[in-house]
Amino acid sequence: MQFSKFGEKFIQNSPILQLMDDLGNALNSDTPINMLGGGNPANIPEVSAAYHAVYQQIATNGTAIESMSNYASPQGDTKFIKVLVEFFNRHYGWGLTSDHIVLTNGSQNAFFYLFNLFAGQFCDGSHKSILLPLSPEYVGYADVQVEGSYFVSLPPIIEKTTHEGREGFFKYKVDFDALENLEELNNNKIGAICCSRPTNPTGNVLTDGEMAHLKQLAKTHGIPLIIDNAYGAPFPNIIHTNTTLEWDDETILCFSLSKVGLPGVRTGIIIAHPKIAKAVSNMNAIVNLSPVRFGAAIATPLFQNDEIMYLSDAFIAPFYKEQSAFAIRRLQEEFADYPVYIHQPEGAIFLWVWFEGLPISTTKLYQILKQQGTLIIPSEHFFVGMRTADYPHAKECIRLSIAQDDQTLDQGIKTIGEVVRQLYQN
Repeated sequence: MQFSKFGEKFIQNSPILQLMDDLGNALNSDTPINMLGGGNPANIPEVSAAYHAVYQQIATNGTAIESMSNYASPQGDTKFIKVLVEFFNRHYGWGLTSDHIVLTNGSQNAFFYLFNLFAGQFCDGSHKSILLPLSPEYVGYADVQVEGSYFVSLPPIIEKTTHEGREGFFKYKVDFDALENLEELNNNKIGAICCSRPTNPTGNVLTDGEMAHLKQLAKTHGIPLIIDNAYGAPFPNIIHTNTTLEWDDETILCFSLSKVGLPGVRTGIIIAHPKIAKAVSNMNAIVNLSPVRFGAAIATPLFQNDEIMYLSDAFIAPFYKEQSAFAIRRLQEEFADYPVYIHQPEGAIFLWVWFEGLPISTTKLYQILKQQGTLIIPSEHFFVGMRTADYPHAKECIRLSIAQDDQTLDQGIKTIGEVVRQLYQN
C-alpha cells in the first residue's frame, strides 16, 4: 500500500504522537507508572462536581441530547458564541460581535488551521513561516502544517534567577535584538508571530512589555500576532504573575476548555478579525462539517454566570500553584548539590528542569526513566524551528507535569533523582 505525501507526513513518528501514545498507554497499563509526561489536566474534586451539576442540568432540560443530535453551523454553536461575546465584552470591553469568534474541535485543531492559513506556499509563489519569538515552545505546533514545516525561532536569553529567595532557578527572555535583525522577518518571509502564554512547556510568562514589543513588531510587518492562551487568563487562569490580556483586530487569541478540566469535549475558541474567523469557519466545514456541540452545551451556563472564572480562581490555579511548590521542594531535595535549575514557575501545569552539563541527552534519559516506570518529556523536540545540533541546552531539559497527586510526583521525582545523580557521578 502506498500513501500520498500528505499521508506519509502524518503517519511518521512525531513528538506529539509519542506524547499522546505514552499518555494512552499509561492510562491503560496494569503496571503503576509515574505519569509526569502527559498534558492531561488534574481531576480537581470541586471542579468535577461543578461539571457534574451542569451535566445533570443539561441532561434534564434536554440540552445535552439536543447538542448531540444536531449539527452546529461551521462557525460553532450559535448560543455559546453569543454567550462568549457577552462574557469577553463584559470583562474586557473589546466590542466583540459574533463575527469575531469561531469554535474548533480543540486548540490543536485551531493551530492546524491557523498555521496553514499563515504559513506555507502562497498564491504568488512565495513561502512564509510562523515565527516563534523564542524556543522552547509547544511541541504540538511542530507537525501541523500540511506542506513541510514552516517555523522560524530563536534561542532565548537565559537569566539565572532566584525564586522566593532560593537559588537554583532561571528564566527565558525574548532576544529582541536578534529578533529585530532576523532575515526572514525583514525579508517578508514571516506570515504570523505566535507564542503561548503561559508557555507550554516551560511555565514561562512573557511580560506585558515583551508582549507589547511583539505586538509592535507584528504591526510593523503587517502580520498577525497569535497568542495561545490555553493556560492563561481569564480561564483556566493558571498564571502566577501579574499580566494584562489585550486584543485587537491584529491579534488572534486562542482559548481551550481542556485545561479547565474538559479535555475530552475538544472545544477550542478563536477570537480574531472577522475575515480570519470566517476563514476558519470555512475550514471547519470542509474538515469537520461543524465543531462538536457537547462542549459548548456544558460550557454555556458556566460562562453565562461567570462560574468558569470562579472555578479557575478558587480551585484550578491554587491547585497547580500548590503542586508546583511541592514538586519544586522535592526537586531541590534530590539535586541540592548538582547543577540543576528550574524555570521560574510562572504558570501552566508543568515544571521545566534544566540539567546543566548532563552527560547524556534527555532523549536518552527519557528512555532510561521509561524503563523504570517514570514518564517525562525530553526537551529537544520543544525547540521548534531551531537547529539544535550545536545548542547543548536543547538536550539538557525535561518537562514535568505537576497535574498528578503528591505520591506520584514524589515517586517520580525520586526516580529522576536517583538516575540523574548517577549519571552526573559517572
